[in-house]
Parts: sequence; structure tokens; C-alpha cells
Amino acid sequence: MNDGSFTDKGFVISTDKTLLDFDVIYNYLNDDSYWAQGISRQTLEKGIENSMCFGVYSNSSLAGFARVVTDNATFAYLCDVFILPAYRKKGLSKWLVQTIVSHPELQELRRWSLATADAQGLYKQFGFTQITKPERWMEIFAPYIKPQ
Repeated sequence: MNDGSFTDKGFVISTDKTLLDFDVIYNYLNDDSYWAQGISRQTLEKGIENSMCFGVYSNSSLAGFARVVTDNATFAYLCDVFILPAYRKKGLSKWLVQTIVSHPELQELRRWSLATADAQGLYKQFGFTQITKPERWMEIFAPYIKPQ
């Protein structure tokens, strides 16, 4: 694997986008995730192109994925984090998040952000907390709409 690779327990995490299996990522996010159903292939391609991506691999097969939207100076948004069902219960999600938050290019950021419906316990292990001043945060939320 190229630069940006981390190895543990027979698995590799890499930031090399050329290794990503786009079809696996797209199918999981569009068909199985609760947060990205209805995403278009073009939208995901653009998102991956403009993000720092982390692939988890078993041999050369994609086992998991995450991406970080960041300016590499002050802010990072962690999103699209998943481990495929066949690879769960091996500690890969913890290793993936640890690898991301300790990545050399993502140090000294003022703020990390993420949204999750069910994995708060995972992220709390790495210092994530509920937003302390939600009255300061605003959003425009426009979920993907699946074509009929």
C-alpha cells in the first residue's frame, strides 16, 4: 500500500483513493446506510474527490470506509463511516476512528464534528461529545430523495 497506510491484525487502513472500491461504497451508502439513501453516484463521486478518505482493507477487499471533509487547518467533519457486516465485531470501527483522529494532517484542528443516530458510544471514546452550545449551531438539512 502507498503512503498513508496503517496495518493491524491483517487489515490495512489507507488514504490512497485509487484503492477505493467505489461500487462497494456507493452500494452500502445508498442501499444500507440510514444517512445517505438516495445519494446519486455523481454526488458521492464529488464528495469522495473533495474529501480525505480512509479505506479499511482485508487483503485488497474493501472492509470499511470513512471520509473527512476538512480544511486541514481548523475544522473537520467526519462522515460516511461504516464497516461492512462481514467484518464487524473485530474492533475495526475503533481502529478506523483512532487512525482518523490521530492522522498527522488532522492535528491541531479547533473543531471536529459528526452526526450519528446510534454510535455515540464509539465516538465518545475519542473525545467527541454532544454540542455544548447548540444555540450557536444552525443547519440547512436537505436529505437525498430517492427517484420514484
